[in-house]
Amino acid sequence: MSSMLPGFYKLTRDQRRELLASEADISPEQLGCLFGDVGLGHERADRMVENALGTFELPLGLCVNMQVDGEDRLIPMVVEEPSVVAAASHAAKLMRLGGGVRTEVTAPEMIGQVQLLEIDDLEAAADAIMARKDELIAAANACDPLLVKFGGGARDIELRPLPPMDDDDPLGPMLVFHLIVDVRDAMGANAINTMVEHLAPTLEEITGGRARLRILSNLADRRRVVARARIPISAFKARADADSSSVAHGIQEASVFAERDPYRAATHNKGIMNGIDAVLIAFGQDWRAVEAGAHAYAARSGRYTAMARWRVRGDFLEGELDLPMAVGIIGGVVRVHPTVKATLGLAQVKNAGDMASLVAAAGLAQNLGALRALSDEGIQSGHMRLHARNVAAEAGATLAEVDAVAEAISRRGHVSQDEAERVLRELRHDTAKAS
Repeated sequence: MSSMLPGFYKLTRDQRRELLASEADISPEQLGCLFGDVGLGHERADRMVENALGTFELPLGLCVNMQVDGEDRLIPMVVEEPSVVAAASHAAKLMRLGGGVRTEVTAPEMIGQVQLLEIDDLEAAADAIMARKDELIAAANACDPLLVKFGGGARDIELRPLPPMDDDDPLGPMLVFHLIVDVRDAMGANAINTMVEHLAPTLEEITGGRARLRILSNLADRRRVVARARIPISAFKARADADSSSVAHGIQEASVFAERDPYRAATHNKGIMNGIDAVLIAFGQDWRAVEAGAHAYAARSGRYTAMARWRVRGDFLEGELDLPMAVGIIGGVVRVHPTVKATLGLAQVKNAGDMASLVAAAGLAQNLGALRALSDEGIQSGHMRLHARNVAAEAGATLAEVDAVAEAISRRGHVSQDEAERVLRELRHDTAKAS
């Protein structure tokens, strides 16, 4: 189906269900999961975590209008913050005017680390390890013959000497062993941890040192996705006292601010992760691992900076997002959570690389949506219009009253609980009077 669903946000929940049932390539069972008929359940939850009490729900929304690598895609998003899904959907509509989002995904190579301490001669130890490189790679691959069968496995070895940082550093020099592993369509944590734990005793024997930590790194800088988009400047609608060019240049100015200043970069990047995390959660991914890697990668130069950058070039605004993206469609929650199976089906996720492209596209769209709002009307205007529904509910409005109260307080420009309670009293008084 086309991802262009005009007025989707105006449809009732039942109308959205009817539309997806007729147009999307998903089963009735998956449709039921998406609309909350079937969930994780207490039994599955109890098997997934210790001391399980039950489950915790968040809204599941749908980013529409997205085009990724020439193909229309529907992207599910799990998020509680108002305006995230709307901003991403609007930005996706703008980006498709310039051909949509284009992505590049690197090989799914992850890094496993072994920390080696108490080595007398780091250089000699490094030479000894590299002399047995083929043997170590073969031993690692013997831990996971199925991964090797499907074209993955250990690929290479890297070594990094780490001297003491300062006078307060209590340890001597250490040698860090990196095992580079192609994990195919898995996230890869279990496979890599098994491999490096297996190699640790051999590394101790080779170096005469002591192996301490043996674990994957969440700075997956060899497994990255780059998302790019270009929007015709003429596509930006502005206030009466501005023009489309001023909006585009405003987005560029906001981008450069984040590139130069870590205080602004933290908020700039939080907005990007609003989109990325929402999709990762919907797909049952380890969003904490991706988030950690993304922020670490943003500081790779030694200074924390923006994850995405925007530039005005000719008649277009061009954006680029480059991030580590360790995601998988094999194992973990993906196989046991019925709603995750449904979201993957709705998005028609083909493999881990395809998922990475969708996640990055949502992150770039979310950034564009936030910067466009900041550069034109200000972030609060649109955000508070959507937040008004929550405020109306907090004031005691029923489901039948929420929309009317939210519209009234938004129109008055006072999105507060006091104002919502005042409007609600007026609404009920008028209703009672009319009856």
